[in-house]
Amino acid sequence: MVNELLDGAVAAARAGGTVLARYFRDASLQAETKAPNDPVSEADRESERVILGTLRERFPEHQILSEESGRVGESSGAFEWVVDPLDGTSNFLAGLPIFAISVACRHRGETVVGVVLDPCRDELYTATRGGGSFLNDRPLQVSSRPSIGGGFIATGYPFRARGALDVYLAIFREIFLETRSIRRCGAAALDLAHTAAGIYDGFFEFRLSAWDVAAGALLIAEAGGVVTDLDGGQSWLDSGNVLAGPVPVHADLVRLVARHASESVVELADPRSAALPG
Repeated sequence: MVNELLDGAVAAARAGGTVLARYFRDASLQAETKAPNDPVSEADRESERVILGTLRERFPEHQILSEESGRVGESSGAFEWVVDPLDGTSNFLAGLPIFAISVACRHRGETVVGVVLDPCRDELYTATRGGGSFLNDRPLQVSSRPSIGGGFIATGYPFRARGALDVYLAIFREIFLETRSIRRCGAAALDLAHTAAGIYDGFFEFRLSAWDVAAGALLIAEAGGVVTDLDGGQSWLDSGNVLAGPVPVHADLVRLVARHASESVVELADPRSAALPG
């Protein structure tokens, strides 16, 4: 069954990637704003349509949670798909080739399949629960860095959660002072995939949505890493507050964040995404 789910996730992501390739750097593409600093375009919507169409054709009884359509399908089933048809919309609209498609399948509250596709580089990241993580069939392993010191870290700025900005900047300063470099590329799903691949030594971001992180988190876990909330717990999929990386780097992230924030901080804990069952 897992192989069937993985094949479906890959097919759906590939279908969405074909759509995005057609729209990328198309000067006629128009965008609108769903909320401050949260754009959407026909590329997002059409990618979602073909992804959801692929999943419904293969798994008509499964529920789907997707960024543009919300939750669709029967709620009584054991399976739910979590889809971001275009992660990095601002990059996409600006012509910056850093964006991705994220497709995950959850079974009774546990993510069992995760796929992140980088269409510009034809890089397909896949993971299954207990089956490892891969980039185009090459096994992945998180960084072997023994601490955050000198690390190469990824993050995302809280443009859509500005109430968290002061806390975020205080944490950013703590991490900045201990690391070699911090990058903000603007596509959380890719940041997580790159952390699973050992490119980044760790990742932190606040107030993400479930569709931003569900697939990437499985990639990291299956590559030997850890994904938690700010307190080192497992509420990250609901709160959207994510700390990730190899075990020692993750422990340092938890330590540094704890000086300024926890999941009880209201500005950080108010989730943007719909809660997932289980």
